[in-house]
Amino acid sequence: MDQLPGWVRAARDKWVNTGARRPAFAVEPGPGEESVWDYPRPPAVVADGRRVEVVADDGPIAVTTGAIRVLETSHPPSFYVPADDVVPGRLVSVPGASSQCEWKGLAEYVAVVGTSAPIGWRYPDPFPEFAAYAGWVSFYPDRVTCIVDGEVVRAQTGGFYGGWITDEIVGPFKGEPGTSGW
Repeated sequence: MDQLPGWVRAARDKWVNTGARRPAFAVEPGPGEESVWDYPRPPAVVADGRRVEVVADDGPIAVTTGAIRVLETSHPPSFYVPADDVVPGRLVSVPGASSQCEWKGLAEYVAVVGTSAPIGWRYPDPFPEFAAYAGWVSFYPDRVTCIVDGEVVRAQTGGFYGGWITDEIVGPFKGEPGTSGW
């Protein structure tokens, strides 16, 4: 972690909610449910063997049973699909589109070939903690159809975040009105 830029260390240090204690306003999870307020910060990476499908209007983009979920306090999980499970030739990098994550590194955005609207993102050269998942792709469920074991995923509110809301996930979630300080 000593090799990380100062801005990364500063961003990581500012977080108050770290999953150590669920705030009073959080929904109490029932049987078979997970509270995003129990997820840690820094985020956990968890293998998920359920069938994950990502579909655009013109057909499949990815299908896998080898996804990971990134679990971070206050966020619905982001599912990442191995690059080998993306249909070859379906995605292209969006020129000039990128963002920084203090946990994963520099993200590049991807679009369906022949379009320019970002539908997902990946980390080609992530920070060491996420290096095993370099090139894996996550998708915005409000821009393409994302399905987990037959359940159509609902999108995290706010447009920027790409969390996947399924029936077992309870919040409230970052991205909703009044959550910018989480």
